[in-house]
Amino acid sequence: MLSASDKSYQETKKIMLGKEKMNSDFKPLACFIDNTFHVKVVNIVYDTIRSGLTRLNICFEFEYESQSFNVNGERCTNFDKRKQQIIANKFGQTADNEKYKTKDIFIFFSAFKPVAMIEATNKISLEKLQKQLDNKDIWTISRLFTAVTFFLYTDEQLKIYQNSSVKKSWADNCFNLLKINDKFDYFKRNEFDIYLDSKENFDNNYKSNWMYYYKS
Repeated sequence: MLSASDKSYQETKKIMLGKEKMNSDFKPLACFIDNTFHVKVVNIVYDTIRSGLTRLNICFEFEYESQSFNVNGERCTNFDKRKQQIIANKFGQTADNEKYKTKDIFIFFSAFKPVAMIEATNKISLEKLQKQLDNKDIWTISRLFTAVTFFLYTDEQLKIYQNSSVKKSWADNCFNLLKINDKFDYFKRNEFDIYLDSKENFDNNYKSNWMYYYKS
């Protein structure tokens, strides 16, 4: 579940919204995973990619649940092979072998909430937001994942606005637009803020290149 366009995300979203249910073929496996690892499986997606590799995506709502299947339960690391094998073995026992390939299947894990938050952020109309604020000191508004950055023109303007009440009002406006598409109420105002930067910094230190800026 890498983006909002992924099949696994779209399927899981419908389940989260109560519009669909998990494929009943996978419910015995989901119950086993829940009881064995003390998590809550939302969806299980079976597919085969172009290389011929058959996969089983175990979808949870929260990232801490998916991360619990990593080595030592840590972020940005390899999956725990022991847990993968336990699940693969159980799938082989519970699945209809005429419908599903169970041998040499790749088990992986994903979380719904982070992608849903990115999707909601991406639906903010930045043009509408900038027009709504109507402030000549704002050069542009940019975003990456769930981070929204307001660019002033100069470093001097950046210093002026950084800890101002104006910045808070900008964040309020941004949050209000964000909540329109926050279908699962994941964003909380006391946890949300915007970032400020300057065109001067963008031009001088990143060669006016968004790729350089967001790779840093």
